[in-house]
Amino acid sequence: MIWTLILLSLMAVIMIVATIVAIRQKDLLIAVFATAAISLGLSVFYFLLQAPDVALTEAAIGVALTTVIFLITIRNTKRYEKVNKAGQCKE
Repeated sequence: MIWTLILLSLMAVIMIVATIVAIRQKDLLIAVFATAAISLGLSVFYFLLQAPDVALTEAAIGVALTTVIFLITIRNTKRYEKVNKAGQCKE
């Protein structure tokens, strides 16, 4: 019981850090992998909460399919966001 609580807490911290990385990152490839880490953590949450069918669906859709779609989109567009010296995004 205590190990499950420790693992859930650790996964929550990892997901919060990955969320901050995904939001703040200027490199879209790193942001996509951070989003995949969030989905992977969420699927572990579902598994630990005894919902294996939801966990498998989240892993298949959230981690695999969404990441592949994002990677194909990034490959066909520009990978980096243009930023001026003041740190503001250019259009």
